[in-house]
Amino acid sequence: MCGIAGVVSTERPDADLVRRMCDALIHRGPDDVGYHEDAHAALGMRRLAIIDVVGGAQPVYSEDGSIAAVFNGELYNFPLLREELRKRGHRFRSDGDAECLVHAYEVFGDELVHRLRGMFAFAIWDAPRRRLLLGRDRVGKKPLYWRSHGRSLIFASELKALVQDPAAPREVDLVALHHYLTFQYVPAPWSIYQGIRKVPPGHLLVWEQGDVDVFPYWRLDCTPGEIHSEAEAAARLRDLLLDATRARLVSERPLGAFLSGGVDSSAVVAAMARVSEGRIKTFNIGFAEQDFDERRYARLVAERYGTDHHEQVVTPSALDVLPELTWHFDEPFADSSAIPSFYVARMSRDHVAVVLNGDGADESFGGYRRYAAMAKIQRIRAPRPVRGVLEKAGALLAAHSRARSRLSDVGRVVELLGLPEQLRYARLMSCFTPEQKMTVYSDTLREQLAGTDSFRLLNDAFAASRADTCVGRLLDVDVNTYLPGDLLVKMDIATMSNSLEARSPFLDHHLMEWAASLPSHFKVRSGTTKYLLKKALAGWLPADLIKRPKMGFGIPLAAWLRTDLRDLSWDVLTDRTARSRDLFRNDAVTKLLRQHGKGHDHGSRIWTLMQFELWHRMFIDDRCTGIRPRGCQAAQGSSPHARPGN
Repeated sequence: MCGIAGVVSTERPDADLVRRMCDALIHRGPDDVGYHEDAHAALGMRRLAIIDVVGGAQPVYSEDGSIAAVFNGELYNFPLLREELRKRGHRFRSDGDAECLVHAYEVFGDELVHRLRGMFAFAIWDAPRRRLLLGRDRVGKKPLYWRSHGRSLIFASELKALVQDPAAPREVDLVALHHYLTFQYVPAPWSIYQGIRKVPPGHLLVWEQGDVDVFPYWRLDCTPGEIHSEAEAAARLRDLLLDATRARLVSERPLGAFLSGGVDSSAVVAAMARVSEGRIKTFNIGFAEQDFDERRYARLVAERYGTDHHEQVVTPSALDVLPELTWHFDEPFADSSAIPSFYVARMSRDHVAVVLNGDGADESFGGYRRYAAMAKIQRIRAPRPVRGVLEKAGALLAAHSRARSRLSDVGRVVELLGLPEQLRYARLMSCFTPEQKMTVYSDTLREQLAGTDSFRLLNDAFAASRADTCVGRLLDVDVNTYLPGDLLVKMDIATMSNSLEARSPFLDHHLMEWAASLPSHFKVRSGTTKYLLKKALAGWLPADLIKRPKMGFGIPLAAWLRTDLRDLSWDVLTDRTARSRDLFRNDAVTKLLRQHGKGHDHGSRIWTLMQFELWHRMFIDDRCTGIRPRGCQAAQGSSPHARPGN
């Protein structure tokens, strides 16, 4: 597990820049650093040593030294791949996985990516052809940013490394901001900076003699497959999960698991107990607020499998770490569960270097309540002549009632009944709806973004899906949007900011591809989510845990923004600095804050605006870069949450 960076050019690249970029990534790889430099390429990496700790230094090279590579991630099938490459005559200098890349490139060319099982972001430099190949894993577990400038290309694992280049832009991409306010994350291929892009999940980028081409190599195929009996499917699911878990237990460093108390992480711990030796270390974050606390369920699993269990309670005072999170995420990110994720990662790093988690189970097996709700709405689809009336009536009901009240819920359902499937889901997933964004935008921003449609991203994902049911399409869309844009970013940053590696058995592409072929009634049935997964785990987990409603890994954000975080939200969003940007209308933002204080739930919207403002102050106003800063001010005014930790 590493951070990687590099520059390729038709002229001599700036090797000192690559060293500065790697310095900015030291948290991703505190154990080692390595560089390659020639007439047209400079590559660098920071290493977190997990496999072949002694001999696995990077960059890695082909036998004649003409092919060089740097690599971030883990290849779980590397022993088999090494053996195949040896039989083809290749010689290895190390015992790790990274060296497989250069030899596989020599044999398979760009098609090597189809031979890889794991999580990865890599750069392969083919010096004789003056050709760079960048690759990102199928679902986007490992990040990769890039920027083309003239006849040069610069890439890195994080934005803070790219902006070490003094020529890199420090201007907000307004389209990216527009999408962020809808989704609470900046979706690929955008980044928050103009001119800097993400390599999308399942894509390759080729730079050759100054020309750039980005193209896909994988997309989850949700075409319905062979129908199994329920018992056969449950048995196959268990076998695939055990295989995916076993593959992720290879490590020369201590290893444990996040155990939230939900079905997914509990399933991973149960699988670990069946395929590993020794006592498993497990880690859990809880809250004083009972509606958000899952500790007692995590303890049930810990006791059942005799794990070495660790807990920590997160309180509003824990948000003193907010500036540090702003620095690590590099761009605005408003999933508030990043806070407990960061804390559970920090606690875990005191004991282990690798953790397994339950990410991906919801998107493969139908775990979110919204899937059941959407399926139900689809069955009671309104007649076409009354859809427009229902949409307007529902919007009116929802707008004139308090959030989460019965009237508001009825209004939301009535509104959604009048919409087509894609738009219904887009509105359900929105933080700010298009109308709400126009309300808070300044006149200038409204003019600049006229005609820009964030919902088109979801529409395109729906259009590309081969699934034949409502639930199947929703799962497919989430795998291509919410999962890589939100959940995997959160996990990568929370863990790597603490020099911790995270592995996700449910994101094994063999398991995902099999699950995608299952009929929807194996996933959501009669309002029950994750139907097959729960059936398969009946002998592994306590019945109370399997039957309880999904809680999610959230924080009591709405309540905290009315109490401990009230002053911070007002300071950050209404002071002179915020008002000076000509991006948002101060009266509209103030209205959100006041209404929230009176009982309306605008928590997610307030938090989303806060994260953008905190990011802007740190990275645009104060131009923080590189090693975690002491003097970069994240929030102005009277707030005590003003400076990054160390």
